[in-house]
Amino acid sequence: MSKKKREIPILELPIIETHFHLDMLKSMSRAEVVAKTRLHNIEKMITISTSSDNLDEVISISETFPEIYCTQGLHPHEGSEWNDDVKAHVLRNLADPKKNKKIVAVGEIGLDFYYSKSPRDEQLKAFEEQLQIAVDHNLPVVIHSRDADVDTIAVLKNFSTTLKRKGVIHSFTSGLELARFALNENFCLGYNGIITFKNAENVRDALRITPLEKILLETDSPFLTPDPYRGFENAPYYLPFIAEKIAEIKGVNLDTILKICYKNSIELFNL
Repeated sequence: MSKKKREIPILELPIIETHFHLDMLKSMSRAEVVAKTRLHNIEKMITISTSSDNLDEVISISETFPEIYCTQGLHPHEGSEWNDDVKAHVLRNLADPKKNKKIVAVGEIGLDFYYSKSPRDEQLKAFEEQLQIAVDHNLPVVIHSRDADVDTIAVLKNFSTTLKRKGVIHSFTSGLELARFALNENFCLGYNGIITFKNAENVRDALRITPLEKILLETDSPFLTPDPYRGFENAPYYLPFIAEKIAEIKGVNLDTILKICYKNSIELFNL
């Protein structure tokens, strides 16, 4: 017998979706995703750039929907794509007053040595150069780190004093050493549906040491759908399940989580 699905709660307080990929959702149209998300009191959303192919697309999406913001950057999987032309493209978008109105961060950047879809040296070069762009434009960063804790820490140490706005280690699944380093450096940690997975005690351990003032809510949709909807395409309207689980793990009431995470998101991304 299949497990009965809970209806998605409609929470009284607003939520901000700090990390998703609207251009990758396939189960319904973009307008339908946004409309359904509005019904669940998700007030603002940030759709994330990952490759040279969607640098302009995420900007177009943010221009289409008033509640959506965007980023500029290449995912570590695409580190091999990073070159002078792509860098110039990012810089042009950041300098264009018509395009940069809703660009709120540089990302998704970082290191992924689990898949290593791009060589490590190319990932490191792309990561460092994009961090410098964030420094030069006084923007926060959205960082991906998987099986790369030591190198992520080493790179970020080099930007400890120059990166003023810091940012977030999104979809946090790393070890406690990276968690403690990031928190000490004034980064936020982003938590998503992984915290509802049975085999993700390491992520819950990281959440337990994360101060409420450093937690961001995200889905990373269309990936990482939370229980009880695993097996379905993820979407921002599943955020209430993530907020509820965080409140349970942190031992505080849901409204506290919603209020503080909302404030964290507004302040980090200047929304």
